[in-house]
Amino acid sequence: MDVLVGVGGTTASWDALEETAERARVAGDAVTVAIFETDDVAADPETVERRARELLTEVGIDAEIRHLSGDPGGALVELADGESFDRLVLGGSSRSNLGKIRLNSISEFVVLNSETPVTLIR
Repeated sequence: MDVLVGVGGTTASWDALEETAERARVAGDAVTVAIFETDDVAADPETVERRARELLTEVGIDAEIRHLSGDPGGALVELADGESFDRLVLGGSSRSNLGKIRLNSISEFVVLNSETPVTLIR
């Protein structure tokens, strides 16, 4: 399976990357990490890439790393759909006090617009 995982430096995105990497190690999935390059992300792209490479090395998988600019949600959908990934993985959902799922703006956009199946990690 070809899996695209979006990482912007948030705790949720690191959780998504770690879970995706662990699954890829067991299942033999090919992983591409998409790092957001916007002013709205939690950390600078170089720091995110360095930490992503460290995590991937610890888990024992090799992954392609791509940098996306512009609107993160739109760029992820364009990449996932345009290159026929089998799955798109994101962090960024939580539950309200009533137990309902809450999505951040990137996750919401991707879930509503991607033709590629989306997995949310929380």
